[in-house]
Amino acid sequence: MTSPTEPVVIVGGGQSGLSAARAALQAGLRPLILEASGEAAGSWPRYYDSLTAFSPARFSAMPGLDFDGDPDRYPHRDEVAGYLRRYAALLEVEIRTGTRVRAVENADERHPAGAFVVRTEDGQDIEAAAVVAASGSFARPIRPGLPGAHAFAGRVLHAADYRNPKDLAGQRVVVVGGGNSAVQIAHELAGTAARVSLASRAPLAFLPQRRGGRDVHHWLVASGFDDLPPAWLIHHVRARLVMDVGDYAAAVQDGRLVRRPMFTALDGEHVVWADGQRERVDVVLLATGYLPDLGYLAPLGVLDEHGLPVHQGGLSLVRPGLAYLGLEFQRSFASNTLRGVAADAAHIMGPLAAHARHAPAQIGL
Repeated sequence: MTSPTEPVVIVGGGQSGLSAARAALQAGLRPLILEASGEAAGSWPRYYDSLTAFSPARFSAMPGLDFDGDPDRYPHRDEVAGYLRRYAALLEVEIRTGTRVRAVENADERHPAGAFVVRTEDGQDIEAAAVVAASGSFARPIRPGLPGAHAFAGRVLHAADYRNPKDLAGQRVVVVGGGNSAVQIAHELAGTAARVSLASRAPLAFLPQRRGGRDVHHWLVASGFDDLPPAWLIHHVRARLVMDVGDYAAAVQDGRLVRRPMFTALDGEHVVWADGQRERVDVVLLATGYLPDLGYLAPLGVLDEHGLPVHQGGLSLVRPGLAYLGLEFQRSFASNTLRGVAADAAHIMGPLAAHARHAPAQIGL
C-alpha cells in the first residue's frame, strides 16, 4: 500500500490546482501543490487590466466559498485573483510557491516509495503516488505563423503581452481572432487607438449575455448544455461564441469596430487584406488562444505529437495515476472555467485515489 505520507502532487496553484486539492482532501489523500509563481492565484493577475469573468459571481464561485457582493455582477480580474488567494488559505494544504516543475518521471529503484518522481528547477525530487497536471496554458500562447512576419516593420504581440490600451494609444492596430478576448480587446482599443480592425477567419458569432432577464449561464445549466459530450462540443462549438451585453455587436453595426476577413500576409509596414488592399499597420495583436503547457510530462511519453495530452475526461489513457484539470472541453462546455472545474476535479479524483493507494504494486515495486 502507498505510504500515507506520500503526496498526490498537483502541478499548478490556480483554479484547477486548488479544485484538485479540495477533491484530494475529500478523497482522503494528501495534496501537495507546486506553483511556479509567487502566489496561488493562477494566471489571473497576469491577464489584461480590464478583464472580467464571463460568468456572474453566483456561477463563478467554487465549492465552499462564495464571492462577496452582488452575485449578479461579473467579477473583475483582481477580484478573481483575490478570491483564489482566499480559497487557497481556506484549504489549509501545503502549497510551495516559486517552485517550477522541470519534469515528471516514472519512479525507479532509487525512489521505491512512489509511482512518480517530480523534479523541480530548484533541485527537489518529490516522490508522488499520483500527479495532477493543472498548470494551465497562459505560458503557451498560440502564435500562428503569419506570411511576411519576419520582415514586418511593426510589432506582433499576443494577448498574453497586452495589459491596457494606453500602450497602443494613437496606433493603427489589427487584432487577430474571433473569440471573447479578441472582441473585448479590440472594443477597448477602439476608444484610444488611431484605428482598430478585427481580423477573423469566420464572421463573429455573438451570444447575448442575458436572455429573459437571466444571464446566459443560467440557461446553459438549466438546458443541460453543460452536460453535452466533449466530442459534440469540439465539432459544433469550436468556433468561439462571443458573450455580448450589447456593446460589442452594436460597435460592429455602427462601424466603431471593423471586422474583416483574415489578411493574407504582412508586407513591410502593411497588411495585405484578402481583397488585395494594402493598409499600413503599427501593431498586429494575436488573440489566438493558448495550448496546455505540459512539456514537463514529456519523459512519461503521455503527450501526442502536438504536445497535447492523450486522455479521456481528464484521466490519462497512457499512464495510470496521471490526470489533468483545466483542459478546454475536458468533460463539458465549462471544464476550463471557474464554474466548471470543481466537477471535473471530483470526476478524476476517485480513480486517481484508487491508483494512489496501490501505486507501488502496480509498478512492481
